[in-house]
Amino acid sequence: MDKAILLAVAASVCTATASLCQRKGARSTQTAGFDARLLVRLARQPAWLLGIAAMIGGFIFQITALRFGDLALVQPILAAELLFVFGYLAVAGTRRVTGRDLLAAAAMSAGIGVFLRLAAPSGGRLHAPGSSWLLAGLVTAGVVVAALAVASGLSRRPGASRGRRAAVLGAATGISWGFMAAVIKELSAHLGGAGAVFSTWSLYVLIAAGAVTMLLAAHALAAGPLAASQPGFTILDPLAASMLGVFLFGEHIRTDAAALAGEALALTVVIAGAAALSRSSLIAGENAPPSRQHQPAPGSAASAPPATRPPAEPADLPVPGSYRTRRPAAISPDAAARVGRTRPGPAPAAAPVGPPRPARGNQDLDPEPAAA
Repeated sequence: MDKAILLAVAASVCTATASLCQRKGARSTQTAGFDARLLVRLARQPAWLLGIAAMIGGFIFQITALRFGDLALVQPILAAELLFVFGYLAVAGTRRVTGRDLLAAAAMSAGIGVFLRLAAPSGGRLHAPGSSWLLAGLVTAGVVVAALAVASGLSRRPGASRGRRAAVLGAATGISWGFMAAVIKELSAHLGGAGAVFSTWSLYVLIAAGAVTMLLAAHALAAGPLAASQPGFTILDPLAASMLGVFLFGEHIRTDAAALAGEALALTVVIAGAAALSRSSLIAGENAPPSRQHQPAPGSAASAPPATRPPAEPADLPVPGSYRTRRPAAISPDAAARVGRTRPGPAPAAAPVGPPRPARGNQDLDPEPAAA
């Protein structure tokens, strides 16, 4: 069991490295719908190829761990992948680790340990019946197809969040990885010789399921930020694998009332810790350049450009000796007449300069007009 735990931790480190490298390679390769040629384009990215190499290393550690331990033991340890992703970003990133991040990481680690302690997985058979495999495969395929339909509908909806689509695809990928873990468990029972490995059906099912799962993971990582897809990878993979271990291989976990209550509480803590850790500024902001971390949001007062007054037109320049600086609006003659009746008119013209005009007696009292 100790070997299985150590190998599972090594597999978790490799898968965390694969997630970061593949996300870095897929960052510049976005797709709106399902694209079968996405892997061909990603194969040109060195970071993506490094992630594939790390994934292969994780597969080797995982299949070896499953040879020495049960699915219900190995797969929950792989949920620590998110902790290693957080650790990588905390060491290499430029953002500060907060107390909330450390608390979420500690809660997730403690939840995994408590679950494994209370569940005490043991027993199980090496091979599962064919009818059980058929049922498990059909259920897994149905869930994945339903998730693809939801993701496709989100991609066609105007204004749909990219993070929501990435979360749906991440959930489908996690369930597919859980099914792959069960197939790997079946294959690990045939590692005694090369002839036995190549003659078993589990090798070819693993290749086909692995290709589909890799394509799903590529779309999940290209659809949105790692914070949206990583919880599906981290939480649903061990849950699906543990359920398949009980259903397919007859693995035993403690099911008394006290143990079930503790296991449920531990899983709740793991899920809450994973959700909080995925929203950390280290993981949620891994797409944004560090220089933009403290920039004000668009549309805020701090980001708005300073208002400038347009230059005045020549006719709007101040008139020397006058208080008016703008051209009056043009009005119709009728309006001008009304304004003239209600407002004082312009100042009368200055009287012509000349000798004073002689006074005319009582001309204002004379009813007859003066003769010209």
